[in-house]
Amino acid sequence: MGGTQVTVVHNPDAQRYELRDGDAVIGYTQYHPDGDVELVFDHTEVDTDYSGQGLAGTLVRFALDDVRALGKRVVAICPYVDGFIERHPEYRDLAD
Repeated sequence: MGGTQVTVVHNPDAQRYELRDGDAVIGYTQYHPDGDVELVFDHTEVDTDYSGQGLAGTLVRFALDDVRALGKRVVAICPYVDGFIERHPEYRDLAD
């Protein structure tokens, strides 16, 4: 919708990865740590004004790449994250 480019950032204080259009948060995937190694992803959503643009996939890919870089693992309770991992076998090694 807005004229700016949508970006993805990790917001560790809120325990989520966010899609932003300028300063506005337009989507997120949230997690909570389970021990020192696992991050439990339990919810993903994107503002309906931005649906159909593949942004949820962009968001989850960014999050999973970051989890890998951090040396952590994923527990996908969120159906979207779980389905994304199933559709992208390159991320299956991260899933517990």
